[in-house]
Amino acid sequence: MTNQMNQMNRQQLFNLINTVSFAVDDLLLFLDTHPDDVEAIKAFHHYSDIRRNALQAYSDQYGPLTIDTADPCSHWNWATEPWPWEGGCK
Repeated sequence: MTNQMNQMNRQQLFNLINTVSFAVDDLLLFLDTHPDDVEAIKAFHHYSDIRRNALQAYSDQYGPLTIDTADPCSHWNWATEPWPWEGGCK
């Protein structure tokens, strides 16, 4: 899956991150009331891994979306890049 992520364009990678983030959040809510559901735990770990890899791939290609993938030793340029209404995130 990681090789496929490296071949995605910015919008495709961003859409993947949003999709798996929704799945992770939904599974977290389910696990709040079903903490012993083994299949849900497996699914949570599966989608969490995809999310983590997708966030890293996005960060490597376009800059960090979250603090989790930001490099504290480099210049953080999210305030200097174009905002969505200025044509950014395309």
